[in-house]
Amino acid sequence: MALPCHPTERALSVVTIGVDPHKASHTAAVLDAQQQVLARLRVPSTRAGYQALRRWAARWPQRRWAIENAAGLGRPLAQWLLGDGEPVVDVPAKLSARVRVLSTGHGRKTDPADAVSTALAACGSTPLHAATLEAHATTLRLLSDRRDDLVARRTQVLNRLHSLLAVLAPGRVPPHLSAEQATVLLRRVRCTAGPAQTRRLLAKELIREVRQLDTARTASEKQIAAAVKDSQTTRAEWFGIGAVLAAKVLGRVGDLRRFPSAAHFASYCGVAPIEASSGDVVRHRLSRAGDRQLNYALHIMATCQARGHPEGRAYDLRRRLADIVYRQLRRDAQG
Repeated sequence: MALPCHPTERALSVVTIGVDPHKASHTAAVLDAQQQVLARLRVPSTRAGYQALRRWAARWPQRRWAIENAAGLGRPLAQWLLGDGEPVVDVPAKLSARVRVLSTGHGRKTDPADAVSTALAACGSTPLHAATLEAHATTLRLLSDRRDDLVARRTQVLNRLHSLLAVLAPGRVPPHLSAEQATVLLRRVRCTAGPAQTRRLLAKELIREVRQLDTARTASEKQIAAAVKDSQTTRAEWFGIGAVLAAKVLGRVGDLRRFPSAAHFASYCGVAPIEASSGDVVRHRLSRAGDRQLNYALHIMATCQARGHPEGRAYDLRRRLADIVYRQLRRDAQG
């Protein structure tokens, strides 16, 4: 239920509407320029609920939206707002939680309190990314994640198959098993009854599942190759990255405007060294933060550079390659 708002409170100054999104509902809180709560509202997370939220927010013509986790649970709401031309900032859940814990009062976690904390976080000094409408990068990320799921499932099925065959044909199972190798091996196993026969039947089912996953992965990689081609990314200097890894990079980078410099991009990839100096000892260590998928892509790229590219060994590899990827993406973005 919305709290009453006196007409004189409908100021022309910009208000911040913080939203705590959930699967079934969204809770919103409006803060004025003095960070005072003007009103609250809870709506279902449906299209009808969104329309009710927009009608309620219309009383504040100068407004901006702050959505917690706009790339996760808040994605549908953020995309609806952006599609209607509303300004939206993405508030990380950790930042919102930190604001709630440090705020005056009991600091307990409730939906109204989270909505207020989200709005307060957007009013603070921490730089926040503006949410953007989904574009081709989202397509690439969805396809890349789908292939990753298929590969993970295939590995899991092969491990189960390997375990069964190790009992049925001890000492004859190769370490890197394929569906074809498993089929040939299973044909030589003779079982008539009991647990051995059950293992053989289960192994046949798993082989069929591996073949289905192989087919799905091949189809997924064709989709990825076509989508990367449609992205019109040149990748001229991306030695060691094919269509699959290019889709992962482009999909996870998204809007390059999030990174004002190559140093920011390298930090996001987790390849910028972190200072760990103490006293007179000056040293740096590798970062374990950042997007690990992007870090992995740069690692593969660096490995290929070191093995097959004549200039690869001269690089401080992953950090330098992050700069190369960043420069190429900027050139592509500028047309």
